[in-house]
Amino acid sequence: MSVLVMIPTYNERENVERIVARVRAAVPEVDVVVVDDNSPDGTGALADALAAADPQVHAIHRLVKDGLGGAYREAMRWAMAQGYDVVVEMDADGSHQPEQLPRLLDAIAAGADLVQGSRWVSGGEVVNWPLSRRMISRGGSGYARTALGIRVKDVTGGYRAFRTAALARIDLDEVRSQGYSFQIDMLWHFIRAGFTVREVPITFIEREYGASKMSTRIVVEAMLRVTGWGFKRLVSGRRPAAGPARDPRNPESEVVG
Repeated sequence: MSVLVMIPTYNERENVERIVARVRAAVPEVDVVVVDDNSPDGTGALADALAAADPQVHAIHRLVKDGLGGAYREAMRWAMAQGYDVVVEMDADGSHQPEQLPRLLDAIAAGADLVQGSRWVSGGEVVNWPLSRRMISRGGSGYARTALGIRVKDVTGGYRAFRTAALARIDLDEVRSQGYSFQIDMLWHFIRAGFTVREVPITFIEREYGASKMSTRIVVEAMLRVTGWGFKRLVSGRRPAAGPARDPRNPESEVVG
């Protein structure tokens, strides 16, 4: 499989070189694209330098700060145009460990269309989060599961792999979320389209450098969108997605949809 790891950045100069190096060391055959939203701290220039030094590293520059969703949509379209078989979402801050990427790629190779690196399945873990942050994350996933009638345990997680053959059948123009609700939006589109979704356990580690992009506005956007999607599901009479089944080839993995 040809694999592209997509890393969106905004003011991640302290992290971008480190995370790209870790990806290239962990899975040398994959390519990387840094998608920078015109960072004033020089992240984009550093991404260009990394791309100039390594033919498997690329950089996309966007003129405005347009949110996580916009960055991923642009990178996905670029990846499909380049003919990649798989695209991977990964944060720039090191919270998603490149060393665990083979778990996601193995699940894709076993037949999944979307693989969710999950903090909340057996074997998953979160490091350096206070209890309040854990409760918000788990509570948000629980609310989305109830509202949308799905079984994925880590609905908001951002460490994901997509098979581009499936992604090409999703109208990205309909995935309008910009903040972290983009993750729920994409998952919801894949489940409704009938694609196979698997969760595999990951260890999420809170960033060491730079500032988190999470904000009250992002949380509110996610809650409002999930509520709206849930209401539409109830009105349409759509039945909840089938519950997860264990993948016999990977006992730690769950198959959803």
